[in-house]
Amino acid sequence: MADHAEIQVPRVKLGAQGFEVSKLGFGCMGLTGIYNSPVSDESGIAVIKHAFDHGITFFDTSNAYGPRTNEILLGKALKQLPREKIQVATKFGIVSHDRRGFVVNGKPEYVRACCEESIGRLGVDYIDLYYQHRVDKTVPIEETMGELKKLVEEGKVKYIGLSEASPSTIRRAHAVHPITALQMEWSLWTREIEPEIVPLCRELGIGIVPYSPLGRGFFAGRGVTENLPSDSPLNNIPRFARENLEKNKILYTRVENLARKHHCTPVQLALAWVLHQGDDVVPIPGTTKIKNLDANIGSLKVKLTPEDLKELSDVVSEEEVAGYRSYSLSEPYNWKYSDTPPLQLHANPSA
Repeated sequence: MADHAEIQVPRVKLGAQGFEVSKLGFGCMGLTGIYNSPVSDESGIAVIKHAFDHGITFFDTSNAYGPRTNEILLGKALKQLPREKIQVATKFGIVSHDRRGFVVNGKPEYVRACCEESIGRLGVDYIDLYYQHRVDKTVPIEETMGELKKLVEEGKVKYIGLSEASPSTIRRAHAVHPITALQMEWSLWTREIEPEIVPLCRELGIGIVPYSPLGRGFFAGRGVTENLPSDSPLNNIPRFARENLEKNKILYTRVENLARKHHCTPVQLALAWVLHQGDDVVPIPGTTKIKNLDANIGSLKVKLTPEDLKELSDVVSEEEVAGYRSYSLSEPYNWKYSDTPPLQLHANPSA
């Protein structure tokens, strides 16, 4: 196993506007319960502080996580850390979500209200990176971006990001104000962004922040592949459905075998693959356990050649992955980077 000891997480520029972050970020979502039970404030703060003590300074949250309680927890941790050394990313846009899809809102007044509320919950004077969590196609992206631009001019937001946006939306948004980062699902078994989105980001100078870089925990170990609890939310995701999971176990075994070759764990090898995709790529794996956080940090010691990367890509080929990466009410959706997945709900409740 690659040890995390003495690793100094390197700094990288995210996007072309000068935003500097740690090469490995931390996704806070799971601390308040998504795929697991929420942890106590004390435990959550301890994990965040441990991450900072080991060089991770880029923390990702959202007003939708909890909802709201995730930002509050991160805010409590920030009070015990030097604010000027930390980059806080949060999001707006998802009003609610369930198996039917997302209720989204991109109205300017809603953007402003969410920003001011997030600043209050986080206990900060400004948000370093503010994402539109999901695009609302009932509101022209130019209107949403116009309000975000005003928030930048007012000093409430430093940099602007998008999440799960299509190429056309990215271009239109970037024309209003530079987009610093795009957050997309990207891992060994979720590679849809590679043909169009990644080249577009590099053309425009947009950093890429992969969420779920460990395949929603699939590459975290055999505890997921062999002993997934019957009440786990992952059972609702097609790739983890029993018939698909049986097929996908073959892919995990291949990664496990290659991990032995590289003297690391499967989770470290899978995360190293993402980390090696470019200096402009900053994954944000999350965890509730310090031992898992240490393992993630250890992935920075795993060095892969172009041949190694190709070998990994080949053993987890897109054609062999069974099941879609997410779900909808009546049918699994195989959307790539669509602004609005099939059956997504749209609403613009008042701010």
